[in-house]
Amino acid sequence: MKLLSIAIPCYNSEKYMRKCIESLLVARGEDVEILIIDDGSTQDQTAQIADEYAANYPDVVRAIHKGNGGHGSAVNTGIACATGLYFKVVDSDDWVKKEAYLQVLEKLRELAGGGRALDMLISNFVYEKEGEKRKKVMHYRHILPRDEMFTWSDCHHFKKGHYILMHSVIFRTKLLKYCGLELPEHTFYVDNLYVFEPLPYVTNLYYLDVNLYRYYIGREDQSVNEQIMIGRIDQQLSVNRRMIDYLVSHKAEIMKNKRMYQYMRNYLEIITAVSSVLLIRSGTEEDLEKKRALWQYLKEKDRRLYFYMRQGIMGSTLNLPGKGGRKISVDAYHICQRIFKFN
Repeated sequence: MKLLSIAIPCYNSEKYMRKCIESLLVARGEDVEILIIDDGSTQDQTAQIADEYAANYPDVVRAIHKGNGGHGSAVNTGIACATGLYFKVVDSDDWVKKEAYLQVLEKLRELAGGGRALDMLISNFVYEKEGEKRKKVMHYRHILPRDEMFTWSDCHHFKKGHYILMHSVIFRTKLLKYCGLELPEHTFYVDNLYVFEPLPYVTNLYYLDVNLYRYYIGREDQSVNEQIMIGRIDQQLSVNRRMIDYLVSHKAEIMKNKRMYQYMRNYLEIITAVSSVLLIRSGTEEDLEKKRALWQYLKEKDRRLYFYMRQGIMGSTLNLPGKGGRKISVDAYHICQRIFKFN
């Protein structure tokens, strides 16, 4: 069995996938398997590049070709095909830092031999934003214990805008399979579900304070580009509603651990804030009605959760009436963009 399976979802990725794959090939032998998931690419040489690496590195790389189903479908395929003890997703336009990567593998080897099963390893990620020399590092030094296995109860309070994203995590593979995670097909923004729905099954965590993942932002066609997100707002809303459904339906179980529930509730709050601001930014009456419908959906699902989020600083700001209120909402969103370097 390999130590770590790394899935690389690829769709027409020939321009940048080599950089991603090469950064992962630093590890050889029994440590890593790299699963290049060709998600029905038709417009370039993605499939051929995947086969090339599989032929050149047969002990490390597997090329998996499938019909187009979107990012979530490719991740689902990666989980199903993974044979490693642990599992990570690296998007084809991102990459990892060599020194941190080797440290992560060393730590996973160490923890794999311990008496307690590690469910989730967390590391830092870096926003590689096009045109910016100063890189924003997202770390968890004041939130998570370092150099020890810990549980949710040992975590400190997560501040607004500081969350565990797909770039941060390595899950135990069996946990992902056991929890029944099945990401929706042909839907963007499912990475939010990937780092949300498995959490109630996570008992033992470890934070390794290294800058492993390099998250590239800057392509005009990138899914996190604001105008593209507005154009795909129905997919964002679909993910948002599923997160509401999940938290509400598992609430009794999740609330047994106060810190985990607080974290998941706050994560849902920021996703709902992003959805709301994008709908405001669109400015059409149809999208403003979708914003009202989203908050009404939350209210009907869980009135207590609705009032908590509605009365919080983000909820109250996002629901200010009139054009002036909507301008304040957008201004607050742009401040967050500058601070946290997203979009």
